[in-house]
Amino acid sequence: MAADRAAIVDTYADIAQAGYEDSLVLARDLQLAIDTLIAAPSQDTLDAARAAWRKARDPYMQTEVFRFGNPVVDDWEGKVNAWPLDEGLIDYVDASYFGAEENAQAQLNVIANPTFTLSGETVDATTITPALLSDVLQEAGENEANVATGYHAIEFLLWGQDLVSDAPGAGNRPWTDYAQGAGCTGGNCDRRAEYLKVATDLLVSDLAWMTAQWAEGGAARTAVSASADAGIAAILTGMGNLSYGEMAGQRVKLGLILNDPEEEHDCFSDNTPQSHYFDLKGVENVYLGRYTRTDGTEISGPSLKDALAEADGALAQTLADEIGQSLAAADALRTLASEGKSYDMLLQVGNAEGETAINAVVDALVTQSRSIERASTALGLAGVVVEGDETLEGTGEVFQ
Repeated sequence: MAADRAAIVDTYADIAQAGYEDSLVLARDLQLAIDTLIAAPSQDTLDAARAAWRKARDPYMQTEVFRFGNPVVDDWEGKVNAWPLDEGLIDYVDASYFGAEENAQAQLNVIANPTFTLSGETVDATTITPALLSDVLQEAGENEANVATGYHAIEFLLWGQDLVSDAPGAGNRPWTDYAQGAGCTGGNCDRRAEYLKVATDLLVSDLAWMTAQWAEGGAARTAVSASADAGIAAILTGMGNLSYGEMAGQRVKLGLILNDPEEEHDCFSDNTPQSHYFDLKGVENVYLGRYTRTDGTEISGPSLKDALAEADGALAQTLADEIGQSLAAADALRTLASEGKSYDMLLQVGNAEGETAINAVVDALVTQSRSIERASTALGLAGVVVEGDETLEGTGEVFQ
């Protein structure tokens, strides 16, 4: 019996809805933890908020495979996961920090400055509001390094800068940065708490909006379901772009080329190996048509692998094996982190173990990208475009 392509797209949309809903549930848990931190600052409440942030990342990273090929998602994604960011836009930074080149707002420090000038206009930031973060500060001056919202802004406010890259240890912001009155460190603890609260509330509202886009009748589900073949093409586009240019290139290879911990995706928390792993788990989810929710229940149905197996059984299994190899390479980075070899240490010049481990992820991702290209041909699909990346060998489009 021929694979039902419309049913495959339905499974894909069901996994998307479940993934965003899980992300929303855990973002609400993070919201509660941050409310507790603000109400009763202590090392314990700061640690709890950090743990909630880490936990909230796992389901969200599995949704990144829906970005490419789904304009509703890609147009929105920068609100919640844009990186890297010039943290000096938000709060105090170490004296050695200069920010991105040619960014006039690299040390704006809105937490310390209730009024400031932006593009020749005076901005009243006396009250930190959602509109201030989303409409004024986010990409201020049309500079993508000005990230004011989302997971990474919250991460910075919970951990602070990670100033150590040659030894284990993430950012070490003291809990007293949220203490009120005489015990406040870092200055402006009331405004820091206000910023953290607003950024977290925005994350929750943004995730609620995206969850609704994948529900029955939602814009993202409707768009991807309009044509079964176009929907399958969107699945391949997402898998290929995330595997190739985004992960293999920008998130993994570039940091190794530059030996720069600032290019580490979760650079304040040293959570990068975990995020990389779950990004790649998202690729496996949509290929196999199977997603395990945070409560342990499983969403499953007809899969892309089913359709490919009918067209080219050997290729279908090869791609499944290659995705498994990518996951194993990413899991090896998690093992190294558990041994005290954090990702920024692995990026250090001359760290042969780190170079080998990181390149293993890159090589596995490039390999699976080539099989995704072959899969599109085997399935007779047009319109699958995966962009090249200058950090990788053979720039230009993977798909021809």
